[in-house]
Amino acid sequence: MPLFSSQDTSAEGHANKVKSPRTVEVIIVGGGFAGIGAAIQLRQAGIDFILLEKAAEIGGVWRENTYPDCGCDVPSALYSYSFAPNPRWSRFFAKQDEIKAYTQDTAEKFGVMAQVRCHHELIKASWDEHQKFWQLQTNVGEFSAKFVIMACGPMHVPITPHIQGIETFTGTQFHSARWNHAVDLSGKRVAVIGSGASAIQFVPAIQAQVKKLNLFQRTAPWVLPKIDTMIPLRWQNLFARFPITQSILRTLLYWQFELLNTSLKFPRLRERIQKIGLKNIARGVKDGALRARLTPDFSVGCKRILLSNTWYRALAKPNVAVLSGVAEIQGNRIIASDGASCEADVIIFATGFEVSDPPIAQRIVGSKGVLLSEQWKTSPGAYLGTMTPDCPNLFLTFGPNLYSFTSAFIIIEAQLKFILSAIQTARRKKLVTIAVDPKRFADYNAKVQASLQKTVWNSGCSSYFLDQNGRNGTNWPWTTFNMRRRLRRFNEAEYLTARI
Repeated sequence: MPLFSSQDTSAEGHANKVKSPRTVEVIIVGGGFAGIGAAIQLRQAGIDFILLEKAAEIGGVWRENTYPDCGCDVPSALYSYSFAPNPRWSRFFAKQDEIKAYTQDTAEKFGVMAQVRCHHELIKASWDEHQKFWQLQTNVGEFSAKFVIMACGPMHVPITPHIQGIETFTGTQFHSARWNHAVDLSGKRVAVIGSGASAIQFVPAIQAQVKKLNLFQRTAPWVLPKIDTMIPLRWQNLFARFPITQSILRTLLYWQFELLNTSLKFPRLRERIQKIGLKNIARGVKDGALRARLTPDFSVGCKRILLSNTWYRALAKPNVAVLSGVAEIQGNRIIASDGASCEADVIIFATGFEVSDPPIAQRIVGSKGVLLSEQWKTSPGAYLGTMTPDCPNLFLTFGPNLYSFTSAFIIIEAQLKFILSAIQTARRKKLVTIAVDPKRFADYNAKVQASLQKTVWNSGCSSYFLDQNGRNGTNWPWTTFNMRRRLRRFNEAEYLTARI
């Protein structure tokens, strides 16, 4: 096997103009926040690695999603690396372009772009039991590594539902995560299918320019007010001059999210949160029938909690109608499940991503020659959301049962501590492999599922938290403080290891 091979050249600069080693100690797959964070940690620890990114640039979900008014629903001070604060956020809740720029600027600042290989898409990762290495097939050839970090993200593959008659639609259609900016929506009849996180943001942004907007929703979400504002330059200067001030803000925001998570465990506290949501509806919608249609029929927290100050006002406009879920499409007529119908020139799917059945599992072949997706056929599972049986030396970011109502960076940094600790332990103790103990894996996941039965996420509503079997393979049932404690270091005694 040749050790070095020239790579394709792209507009991304030096990241793809260097010789790329085909065998390295660690390969990271994915150039979003988790992947870049892993790259920074490995570089600072002096560990040899490369990062494979299928697209032309890094950025992950914030590169992919460019729909109007796309932004974050976690405050900027908390939605960033703790070791790389950005004092120049322009808003309390940053928008897509600013978050994407932060990703790229941070990667440049910490010097990891030289190890990034854009236009490198993983086709299949297979464990070689003889060599004790992972063999990675990509669109530009094979790579191998002792350790692999799958930093592919949970919000990655858009879901477009199969609707009877969709092939008869003659207008334009696209998913919000693949926004078609070439389409001028001015004066068009637009049908939006779905009322999740993306619709909450882009519907108010396009409502005024379209002739008619028909929103098809299966279930109304809980939407709370969004305390958003521009951050004055004097505050930005304060954060830059005295970083401790932004650090204090970050800590306060962290505990606020912890309080929200704790509140969701108690019915009376959930009722208080629901009252805030009901007042938000009442402020934006005066029509009683529409208010009733927009009032959720499930407990707050059972599905993702959304934030907006403009959603309800937009839905109350004269050129907007709210219908039930789509039953079928007949040409350019869309028929709702209750029989109501409308005509559309454009269909925009705001139907989310594949979360409960992670697509990356279809590309990982474990030590027994079985796809991880086959192992997860009944339901996904992992030990501490990071490692799975039959996949030695492989780490998942945002793996099964790690989601919580908090910043993704809290989860990312907790996992990266564990992953770095595991790799450094293997180096120090000359471990060839690190694998999950099947019994410990089974016991752990049994405890997770038992604890989830008592949570609001398992209280009966239909959400992407639950897989096709009705099992919750998504949520973390405890506090993120507990998560950080469990992942703070690698404990060799809990794993099956082999030495040289």
